[in-house]
Formats: sequence, C-alpha cells, structure tokens
Amino acid sequence: MSTRSRAVLLGVMAAAALSLSACGNGGVSGGGGDTHFVTGDNGIDTAPRGKRDAAPELSGKTIDGRTLDVADYKGKVVVLNVWGSWCGPCREEAKYFSKVSKAYAGKGVQFVGINTRDTSTTPAVAFEKENDIAYPSLYDPTGRLMLRFEKGTLNPQLIPSTLVLDKEGKVAARALQPLDDATLLKMVKPVLAEK
Repeated sequence: MSTRSRAVLLGVMAAAALSLSACGNGGVSGGGGDTHFVTGDNGIDTAPRGKRDAAPELSGKTIDGRTLDVADYKGKVVVLNVWGSWCGPCREEAKYFSKVSKAYAGKGVQFVGINTRDTSTTPAVAFEKENDIAYPSLYDPTGRLMLRFEKGTLNPQLIPSTLVLDKEGKVAARALQPLDDATLLKMVKPVLAEK
C-alpha cells in the first residue's frame, strides 16, 4: 500500500472514529424506514405516545460504587444524560442539568447520568463535585450501555446526548447537542404533563 493510500485510509478511519465517539454538537439518527419520531427546529427529536420504543436495560455500578437500575424509576420521568469529564460541551451543560435536577427533585422527575469513556471514576467524581451534580451516574467507560439502544430508535449517538424517558420507561425525546436549562425543560415538561 502506498504512503498516500495509507494516509487516505487513516484519514477515513479517524473521521469515522470521531463521528462515533467524539464530543459533538448534533447528528442524525441511524436506521431507515418509518421511525415515528420527528426532529423539531430546536434539534430535539420526539416520539408521540404509542409510537415510542422502550429503553433497554440500563443498570450497573455508579461512579461512586453503588448499584443502580434505571427500571427502578418507572413511574417517573427519567432524564438520561450521557457525558464524559473530558467533553467540553458536557462541561457547558452541566450547570443547567444541576439546576433543573434540583428544581424538579420531588416532582416526578429523576435525573441519571451515564458517564462514558473516562478511564477511571476519579475524573468523573471530580466533574460531578465541581458542577454540583447531586444525581447518580452509571459508570460506562466502554460505551456498552449506549450500544444497548437499537439502531433506528431515539438512541444516544454522541457525547453529550440527552434522552427523556416517559413514566413507562419509553424514550419520548432526544437531543444530540449540549443543552441549556430552557431547552432541557422543553424536553421534560411535555413528558411530565402526560397523564
């Protein structure tokens, strides 16, 4: 293989790796056919009731060593935020997640983080302390929890990604970009209002 061919191949591989794992500010969903979800002009994908996919099993150890199963929060709206301590956009949105999670504590909303691609829990714990994050985060260094979501569904594809699960544990909304408090509440409030 020539030097030029190797360089082109390496460039393609690097671009593919970045699109799959890097911090990002948006993206498109995978799969084809009728997915039943709609992308709004604010970059939030939503699925109407009755057309939502169940979230996969999401359980394991948290960054502080406890055991957590997201299914235990059935009956509440769950906000899942996929983040990494190394991710600049995650740092931008952390203060908003802290603020909204505290404002909605005891109001039927549970926040859960999924920390990914941190090679140890030390920087993840420091990130949560620095950003005053009080809710639990599953530790997922290899991204295995993200891979449990089926292709073509409202799945997390970038870091950060945020999903809102309805009270039945189904994915109602997704954002593939960093969020401020106003945009986060645009995802949460309609799902919380469902009877």
